[in-house]
Parts: sequence; structure tokens; C-alpha cells
Amino acid sequence: MTTNSQPIWRNSAREIARLVREGEVSALEVVESHLARIAEVNPRLGALTVVFADRARELAAQLDRRIADGEELGDLAGVPISVKENIDLTWSPTTEGWTFLADALPSEDATIVRRLLEADAIPIGRGNMPETGLRWDTDNELFGRTYNPWDRTRVPGGSSGGDAVAVATGMVALGLGNDYGGSLRLPAYAAGVTALRPSAGRVPAAGPVQPSPLTEQFFSVNGPIARHVDDLNMAFSLMHGADGLDPATASIPHPLGYDGIRKVALTRDPLGWGVDPEVAQALTIAADALSDAGWDVDEVEPPMIEDAAVLWRQLSVTELVGLFRPGARPAPLGAGAMQYFLDNADETAVFGSVGDYADAWGQRLVIAAAWEQFQSEHPVVLGPVSARRMPLIGYDLSGPTATTQLWRDHRLLVTVNFLGLPSVAVPTGLDADGIPSGVQLIAPRNGDHIALAAARDVEAVVETVTPISQPA
Repeated sequence: MTTNSQPIWRNSAREIARLVREGEVSALEVVESHLARIAEVNPRLGALTVVFADRARELAAQLDRRIADGEELGDLAGVPISVKENIDLTWSPTTEGWTFLADALPSEDATIVRRLLEADAIPIGRGNMPETGLRWDTDNELFGRTYNPWDRTRVPGGSSGGDAVAVATGMVALGLGNDYGGSLRLPAYAAGVTALRPSAGRVPAAGPVQPSPLTEQFFSVNGPIARHVDDLNMAFSLMHGADGLDPATASIPHPLGYDGIRKVALTRDPLGWGVDPEVAQALTIAADALSDAGWDVDEVEPPMIEDAAVLWRQLSVTELVGLFRPGARPAPLGAGAMQYFLDNADETAVFGSVGDYADAWGQRLVIAAAWEQFQSEHPVVLGPVSARRMPLIGYDLSGPTATTQLWRDHRLLVTVNFLGLPSVAVPTGLDADGIPSGVQLIAPRNGDHIALAAARDVEAVVETVTPISQPA
């Protein structure tokens, strides 16, 4: 099953959909190619927790019958996708990586799943994640570990690690995940793929609206992972907009391009806390690409990054302390996630009063206003996803100081979540050790199309390194 002398699974989502719509390959051939790829690489990577082989074949056969009947198919015709373990899909339990949710079968598809199904995408498997998305790694006691396909000794990032690895290795063409503290961008950075963390309020919830902590309401978003920026754009074009269910989501036009101010703020070392040489080189590659594409790149740092990063951590941990107090959950976290949580709590000054907690949310508005003004002059901020290369497995459980170091490494990453801004993680090639490197491009509120436009210009001059032919 090949197209243009390459396996079908190597094609982009847009190309797969074109091939299916134009009858060059059948949807069933697409599914079989990806199922064979899953059988080849997933057993040693653990990216997909469950594979919907029979259902995917059934959906593909339905599409092929519709094509035979002369029916027009959607934008994602026959495109295999993965759905993270915390996004509702009616034929698969929404486990969030928890053992006690192993049978939690939802009654309705999440809006983003339904919208991609309506565009004729084919869910082919579930993406692994840490329990309740708590760690910047992907491991849990229900499904086990996901391995980094470039270096099995390093973490694949989290929490959408399974989906990123599945995309990077050609098991799927598109992954659905979410991002509370970098959970789309960090795994994409680790895997050498691209991801869009949309603006807060652009994409509906991953399941029924339920009472949830304020940080989850303001910091977390659902978004796509892909190997190409144009695939991100297509997926977001289908996913975004109010659904009549999630009151926090609004319908805002998504332009196909961007013709506004082309100024970039390059922050090579946010707060001067240090970055790895490989990270610095990635920023230079991206800055040069943007400059060559006509962007005016200034080396200037956005305001109040430390304030934003500190408050993201304090608010998050304050709420987690309450969420995981005895009796607050029907079952405890697994050993790894619990250790990570306790180490974070030990290192973080949680808010001790309602007044302090409320003041922190008030300060968020001040920081957001400073960024709003800054980005009126520099619509794109170019900076690191992480200040370091991906750490070795087990680093995040090596003690409380490790959790603080990771937070410091991810200071710009979580600032984006704190402010609800859109950001695209885009790879910049492989470093000298053959490990992916990359950057993130941050746009103003609801400027998702701006971040995508800048990412497209970086991608245009950087050789694509995925899908990986021979994963580690």
C-alpha cells in the first residue's frame, strides 16, 4: 500500500484526504496501512493504549461506499486520528489514565471528536497520558509508559505524549490532545512534530461541562498535533467555535492567512535563567527563517514572565492540594503521579486564604494587559518550548527540587497557559545528537492564525524530520 513510492502512512493529513477524495487510494487502504504501522511500532513505544481496528475498517468501508455512490467527502476524508484518553469517545472509556476509570464509557462524543467525524476522519486509537494529566511525562498504572521514539532513555513529554508519539511515527496523521501547562507543545517538541495550543475559549470542552477548578477553566484547552502546520490549521478550522454546550467557548472567525504587522519579539533566554545550547541554536534557526520570510525580528523580552509563571504554579498547586485531599477523589493517584504531586506541593507556596487566592486572579488581569500592549507592537513572540532538552526518564520523580527545575525550564511554556494565549510548537530539525529541537510562536488572544502563519514560515525552511522510519 504505497503512494508516490512511499507507504500511505507517511503522507500528511491533507494529502491522505486528497488521495481518498480523488479515488487514488481507498479509505480502507489508508486504514490498513496505518494499522500495519501500529502493529510494527506501537508494541515497543506504548503510544496508543487501545486500537480500534474493526471499527476503523468499518468506518473506512462506509466512506468507500459513499465515494462509489458519488458522494462528496469531508476535509479529513479517511484520515486516521488518535484521541487522547481524557477526550470523550462513545466507544472507548475516558480513563484519563486512572485505573478506577477503566470502564468509564461516555454517552456522547466530545464536540471536537464529533466535528472531526463529520469531516470524515477515522479514529483509530487512544493516545496515552499520565494520570489526570498531572506530569510532564507519559506514564500511568493502567497502561504503562510511552517511550520517546528518538531516545528511549528520555521522556516523551506530557501529558499528550501518546498522541505526539503516534503522530511522529506515522501511526496516525493527526492527534487530539489538550494543554494545561504545555501538554500539547512539550510532547510535540520531544517528538519533532508540531502542535497548536489554541486561545482559551476557542475550542469546546473535551466532555460534558462539569464543576471544575478555575485553573482548568482558564488554563486548559483542547487542540491538534500533526506533522505539518497546514494540517494543524485544517484541524483547528474544523474544531473551533461554540457548540451550544460549553459556555466558555465563542465563535470567532479564523482567517486563512495573516496580512498584519510582521514583527517578532525574540526572547532567547526568558528571565536570563539559562537555556541549553541546542535550544539557543533552534531559536537562531527560527529567527533567521522568519527574517528571511519578511518578519522584523527584535531581541526583546515580553513583560512579567516571572510573575505569570509563579502565579500559574501557585494557583495550580493550590487547587491540586484541595482536589487531592483525602476523600476528594474516589481513588488515589498512582505512585508516580502522587510522588510528583507531593514534591510540587512541597516546593510551592500555596495560597493560605481566599483573599490571597482572589488577589492572584486579579493580578492575572494586570499581566494580561501588559502582554496585550506588548503584542500590539510585536504580534509574535518567539521563544523556547523548554529551556532544556527533554530530561531522562525518572527525573521528575527525583525529588522536590526537580519539580522546581522543570518549572523554571518551562517558564515561558506555562506563561502562555496562564494568559490563555495561542501558541504553535514547531520543530527546527535535529541537534548534533539526533534529537529533535524546536521553538514556540506565541500570538495575541484569538490570534491563532498569526501563530500558524509564523510557524508556517519557519517550517518552510526547516527539513521535516517526521514521520520517523525507525523509532528508537
